[in-house]
Amino acid sequence: MVEKQLIVSKIKEGIVIDHIPAGKALKVLKILGIEGKEGYRVAMVMNVESRKLGRKDIVKIEGKLLSRKELDLISLIAPTATVNIIKNYEVVQKYKVMLPDKIKGAIKCPNPNCITNRPREIAQPEFILRKKEPVELECAYCGTVIKGEEVEKYLKP
Repeated sequence: MVEKQLIVSKIKEGIVIDHIPAGKALKVLKILGIEGKEGYRVAMVMNVESRKLGRKDIVKIEGKLLSRKELDLISLIAPTATVNIIKNYEVVQKYKVMLPDKIKGAIKCPNPNCITNRPREIAQPEFILRKKEPVELECAYCGTVIKGEEVEKYLKP
């Protein structure tokens, strides 16, 4: 019997984001500001079989580490994702992304009257997690609620 395998080369240093819901890999790259001209070596696999999710995407980025803000943004669109830190071709750390209780400066409030949308104000948008599944966030300043897929429209990479 022939064994099925994905053939994607290992990376020396960087990250592998696994268990991304199918079809969300391009959004993950957008959040990370990766368009292809930054110099990172990127491998992306979409819609592969997964026992956990049915179908999933995987993103490998050589030479990249994630900031707290990037992790928070990834958790909003891919709450099932796991991140592997790679050093010298080996996984040195692996963790599941977690939705934070508060998200500051990563999402634009959709309410045009919110204080965070006024040009002369220094208030940074801040959202409080009200519900994990589907995601539901509430603006800490004006109380506007953003739910589910709608969150993606207001992400600030």
